[in-house]
Amino acid sequence: MKDLVPDAAKPLRPPETVMRLRRMGAAFPTRLSFLRTLLRALAAEQVQVKRPVWQIDQNGYGHAVYTLRLGGFDYALVAVSTPLAEDMRTDRVIASAWDTSYVLYDGLPGADEVARIVATAPKQEAGRFTARDLVLSRANKSVRLFDHVVEALRAGRQPDPDMLRRTGYLMRTTAVYGNGKFGIADRARIADRPGLSGPFMAEMLTVWLIRGFTHDLVEHLGGAALSRPAKRHLGIGNATGLGMAPFVVNHPLLLDAWMQARETALARVRALPTLDADQIARIYDLVIRAANHLAEWDVPDPVAAERIAVMRQEWPEFAATLTPEALSGPEPIDRIMSDTDRWSVDTQELIAALVLEPFGDLIDGLTDCMATPFEPQLDPKMSCQAVADLIAADWDWACDVDYDRPDDCARFWYVSEAKLEPRLGDRHAEPGADLETRLDIGRQVKALAADLSGAAPVGQFLATHPQHRAAMRRVQTLAYHPYAEIRDNLIGTNCLPSDILRCKLAFFGAAKFDPKSDRWTRITLAQGAPLFDELDNADDWWLPTAAL
Repeated sequence: MKDLVPDAAKPLRPPETVMRLRRMGAAFPTRLSFLRTLLRALAAEQVQVKRPVWQIDQNGYGHAVYTLRLGGFDYALVAVSTPLAEDMRTDRVIASAWDTSYVLYDGLPGADEVARIVATAPKQEAGRFTARDLVLSRANKSVRLFDHVVEALRAGRQPDPDMLRRTGYLMRTTAVYGNGKFGIADRARIADRPGLSGPFMAEMLTVWLIRGFTHDLVEHLGGAALSRPAKRHLGIGNATGLGMAPFVVNHPLLLDAWMQARETALARVRALPTLDADQIARIYDLVIRAANHLAEWDVPDPVAAERIAVMRQEWPEFAATLTPEALSGPEPIDRIMSDTDRWSVDTQELIAALVLEPFGDLIDGLTDCMATPFEPQLDPKMSCQAVADLIAADWDWACDVDYDRPDDCARFWYVSEAKLEPRLGDRHAEPGADLETRLDIGRQVKALAADLSGAAPVGQFLATHPQHRAAMRRVQTLAYHPYAEIRDNLIGTNCLPSDILRCKLAFFGAAKFDPKSDRWTRITLAQGAPLFDELDNADDWWLPTAAL
């Protein structure tokens, strides 16, 4: 392979294009996604996963412990499987019982600690946890496929490939909690540890270990081994709702870091002057893989199904533009990206993800920039006129909206009292707007702009207008972090929270997005990822397809 260092990076795609909800809702996983990053770290250290405890009975109930050492620290997943009545099975956050529950533990738990977790983990939010408990999770069986796989193995055959393709996982998690939730460890405990310092690394490690447990559980119940291709194809499902959306809005510096890393990666590969034969062959292979992935991606939601259908139609047309002459010419990746406007937004973002894939040596180091210890800060010395100039330059998407129009203030975000989870209400039909949480960033900034006048410093202005403190901080932050804001009205009728969910989940490494409404979606994680004993080949599973 040739030296992957371009002479210079191309300009980044502008945030006024990238940070619109529709485009964020078309995101695909890339090699910078957190699961990919984690597995590269595991592979680099040749991590070995062991299973010192397997106390699972003939019905599949009991507990197991998986251990590994990463970055000089020991970790353990304690997995607990319990009976669940069918009328208790639900993906909704209001559930109080699940098929399985999990704790990622800091260290190697002794028998007493394992017993504590086995007793406590099934209680989830109602349990009591310690600072040694890093991640808390739970998962339900995809019952039809789970039972089919067990029955097939008991009958001495492998499961039906079509059923494996349609579902793609044996269980789906309904929450993977970290960062101090319900009394577990704060992120600060692991923030500087090798292998877990990046965003959501502990959560991604938990997901990958849970996936391995689901494989072991069906093999235990079936009394036979699944084929390796089947196990690779069986990822871990996830059901994600509104709870994830406010995180993105409330962590603007983190959102900026993620987007900056991805857009910088794209700018770097666009600046490559030429491609060699191996790189060209790799692009052709990935184009075929993406086509097969699209062919296998079926969802019942009519809007999502139509978007997939458009991509299926456009993909061969895009592939036809990748002639040997085009890829052998100067700056071929830049030419590809410059020509994407003819396609739908979804196809554009799929192409952007694809062209990153062959160039890990050039872009993988950017993952070190995707975590940030900083928080937005106010600059009290900035003049109000400078703030007004910033709003005029970057906030037209917020200030051009008439928030008195019913459609432009139709929604309100709040936190449910029962489950302490974010919810979205209809301002004109439901009570509770007085409990609104401040995700109406655009409306806040427009109100700030209306009150700004003169050249007084910000500190003096906020002394008499304290209600604008949060908006002032957002405006000043965006001046230095251009990808920190979603540039759309988050309380308008046209806001689809599922777009926010997909953007974040793509950074996790999710694929096969299966929206169940505009407020929650199912996804597949770690599909195609290496198994516990396959980390020597850890980084070639972008948009995996079934090879069963």
